[in-house]
Amino acid sequence: MWQEALVGVELLLLHATPVYYGLGIPHGDGSGVVLIPGFLASDIYLMEMYAWLKRIGYRPYYSGIGMNADCPNLLISRRLNETIDQARRETGGKLHLVGHSLGGIIARSVAGSRPEEIASVITLAAPFRGTAMHPRVQEMVNLVRSRILHNNEKKVLPDCYTSRCTCSFLDHLRKNMPSGVAETAIYTRTDGLVDWRFCLTEDPDNDFEVTGTHLGLAFNPSIYRIVAHRLADPSSRP
Repeated sequence: MWQEALVGVELLLLHATPVYYGLGIPHGDGSGVVLIPGFLASDIYLMEMYAWLKRIGYRPYYSGIGMNADCPNLLISRRLNETIDQARRETGGKLHLVGHSLGGIIARSVAGSRPEEIASVITLAAPFRGTAMHPRVQEMVNLVRSRILHNNEKKVLPDCYTSRCTCSFLDHLRKNMPSGVAETAIYTRTDGLVDWRFCLTEDPDNDFEVTGTHLGLAFNPSIYRIVAHRLADPSSRP
């Protein structure tokens, strides 16, 4: 986990690379891109990616879910779906979803529930195939789960925030990605928080390895290059 302290280095490197300024990468067509933050985080730390997407020709949207520390089913139904509806109205086309960590898991579930409205899903270090994580992270997950059950006892299932839950969020997540939705999974073997092997689609055309930290994937220059190419052409491998 100590490697996660290097996240600041990745942010500095991002500002020093041409890709951050839109150089040497394909630009967008005005499509909407919804950014979804990771566990215990809010939209604030995605400001760099939001501004960058706007610079290169996309119409980015923050998720609007607030702190990602609640039942995903409630976050989607109460807030994220409103953001997606707004983005659809304003852009008039299918949307791209980019999710970091737990945000990527949420993005894949949303694509499963609204496949006609989603063009692609890009996940950044999102363990959507399992829940293997650092013990310290598991402790925080357990604390959040206790809070969810205490605050939403009548609105959530008893197994909420576990892999045993039978809610629609996990139901959509367990299904294969709809055929009309392009998928991209970006991971790092030096991930200090989750097991990177659970972050792959197991389709080499869709999986991309980079070097960096789990937290730093939101600022990693290599990520930005991959995202730019995959948004422009989901079949490309930069």
